[in-house]
Amino acid sequence: MTETSHETTAAATEPVRIDRAQFGLAGFLALLGGYTLYDASTLEVGFADPVGPRVFPYVIGSVLLLLAVLLVIATLRGSRPEADDGEDVDLDTPADWVTVGKLVGVLVFTIATITVLGWAISGALLFAGAAWALGSTTLVRDVLVGIVMSVASWYGFYVGLGIPLSPGLLDGIL
Repeated sequence: MTETSHETTAAATEPVRIDRAQFGLAGFLALLGGYTLYDASTLEVGFADPVGPRVFPYVIGSVLLLLAVLLVIATLRGSRPEADDGEDVDLDTPADWVTVGKLVGVLVFTIATITVLGWAISGALLFAGAAWALGSTTLVRDVLVGIVMSVASWYGFYVGLGIPLSPGLLDGIL
C-alpha cells in the first residue's frame, strides 16, 4: 500500500468533527427567516397591487431559511470554517486609543451640531474629521469631498426618498 493511499484511508476513517456553534448560527438564521416570513404575512396590502410590498420580505425570509438548512447540512457533513490567519493584523499591538478618541469626538460633535448646522455642513465636517482622525493630511480635499457627499446625500434623502434631513443654516438655500 502506498503512503498516499494509506493517508487517504486514514483520513476516511477519522470521525467527523462537528462544529456545534454553526448550529447556533443556523438556528438564528432560521428564527430570523421565520420571523421575516411571519411579519411579511401580516402586512396590509390593497388588492389593486399585484406584487405588493410582501414580495421582498418573502424572498429575504425564504433565503434565510434556505441558508439555515444548507448550513445544518454542511455542518453535519463536517464542514468547518477555516481559521483566520489574521491577515496583516498584529494581535500583540495595543489599540490606538488616540484615534478612537478622535473618532468619538468627531461623532459627538456631529450629533451636537446637526440640528443647528444641518446635515450638509455637519456631514461635510464629519467626513473631513473622520479622515483627519484616520491620518489624512489633505484637509482641503477632505472638506470638498465631504461637502459633495453630504449635499448629494441630503438631496438623495429629500428628493429621492422624501425624507427631509435638517437643512440647519442652509435652510432656504438647499
